[in-house]
Amino acid sequence: MEGMDKMPALSSEGTGYRALVVDDERPLAAIVVGYLERENFEVAVSYNGVDALARAREIDPDVVILDLGLPGMDGIEVCRGLRTFSDAYVVMLTARNAEMDTIIGLSVGADDYVTKPFSPRELVARIRAMLRRPRNGSADEPRSPEPRAGEIALRVFGALRIDVTGREVHLGESPVMLTRTEFDVLAALSSRPGMAFSRRQLIEAVWGESWVGNEHLVDVHVGHLRRKLGDDAAASRYVNTIRGIGYRMGTGQ
Repeated sequence: MEGMDKMPALSSEGTGYRALVVDDERPLAAIVVGYLERENFEVAVSYNGVDALARAREIDPDVVILDLGLPGMDGIEVCRGLRTFSDAYVVMLTARNAEMDTIIGLSVGADDYVTKPFSPRELVARIRAMLRRPRNGSADEPRSPEPRAGEIALRVFGALRIDVTGREVHLGESPVMLTRTEFDVLAALSSRPGMAFSRRQLIEAVWGESWVGNEHLVDVHVGHLRRKLGDDAAASRYVNTIRGIGYRMGTGQ
């Protein structure tokens, strides 16, 4: 298949972070690869969706930079496929006039988006901000209040249990499978249950203070989170909408 025999092997040196760049515009892909390699990422590249899914299974990337407008299998289908086996961060590259496609991309599991034309330096900075957020099994400290030595950071809201240290969520006895971004939004809200968070405050807590773009990105991730929690936006138990402000953690009752 096209692209498979031309993908570079991952280098043995670097940050330990693996990136997969997926774009059929080869000159643009080469620029993004170059910037990431200068930041000591281990980088692979693919030029179509089928190859991208195969490569992602092979290398288990930490982050995927994914063009939405791929020929054949587009970025939305690739992202949907990735989410069946990978918890990698996904940054979608979109055209400025593709707002609806961007929202659809976020709804199938993308974590962030960057509109074309974009600054590769800004893209790399955004990726680094993502990777500073803790992963499952990471030794990094969580953003939320630190547990005391030997204490499990368990937050309980009715039937919902959030283990911040283990980055696990249960609804009753059933585990809830969240993306890393969905978990981070839930962790931020549950860190201060009585506080109404504005979209900007959630963006700063989850995506970082330097993030720029449409703040309704938060609404898409909240909507996805609510669906997974079986939460009704009209009578929410876990994530309450505070009209004119943003969101607040509910009591679970």
